[in-house]
Amino acid sequence: MVESTFNLSNLKNINVSKTLKSYLRVLKLTKKPSREEFLMIAKVAGAGIILIGFIGFIIYVLLTEVPKWM
Repeated sequence: MVESTFNLSNLKNINVSKTLKSYLRVLKLTKKPSREEFLMIAKVAGAGIILIGFIGFIIYVLLTEVPKWM
């Protein structure tokens, strides 16, 4: 029989304050992107979505239409 290693007594050992401080430290390092940075990220993400969609469409056409020709 497999025993579960999860135990409620283990939750008491977690230092919540230390974890929250590490999260806060990371949030303090972040900054709002400038307009140019945001637009560049949006363009790259959009190009990636279009490229993945185009590749998917090509695969679809190859798997559905090409066998009809043969």
